[in-house]
Amino acid sequence: MTVSRLPPAALSFKQFLQRQKVLGLYRNMLRTIRHVPSEADRKYLTDWAREEFKRNKSATNQDAIRMMITQANNHLEELQKSLALARS
Repeated sequence: MTVSRLPPAALSFKQFLQRQKVLGLYRNMLRTIRHVPSEADRKYLTDWAREEFKRNKSATNQDAIRMMITQANNHLEELQKSLALARS
């Protein structure tokens, strides 16, 4: 019988990769928000992003997580497009 050295709560490889994707998306979101000209809007968007990610932190359903990643990517793209238009 083989005994695993991993703790019982260790992430699978797929979960690890998905976690890295989520963390990268969060960082990209915060980096993009830094370019928002209005300080009040920056604060609102930062608080919104932080709350959304915190609220979904305990999600375990892989399909639901993929859907949330897709939605977050869509929000990020929309924000980037809006900022690009504002600069023009």
